Amino acid sequence: MAMNNALKSSVTKLISSVTKPANRGFHSTATKRMGGHGHGHDDYEYYLHAKHMYNLDRMKHQKVKVTLGVMTAFSIGVGVPIYAVVFQQRKTASG
Repeated sequence: MAMNNALKSSVTKLISSVTKPANRGFHSTATKRMGGHGHGHDDYEYYLHAKHMYNLDRMKHQKVKVTLGVMTAFSIGVGVPIYAVVFQQRKTASG
């Protein structure tokens, strides 16, 4: 009996020394620290005109682009559910 306990004890010590404890916390890579104005100095030219990016009133061909965008969004919003219903009914009818 003493031999069994000694064997069990030595096996558990061996296993616990070989295996690492599990880390159950969240892990992520470190974020890159940004420079003074919210961007690095290396890529400053890419952010130079960003404050003017969303001036929709100065957009060229604004009426055409906005109309096409709205019609596209509306078509997708209406067309996808109609296609899904027709596809499902066709699939059910054939099976």
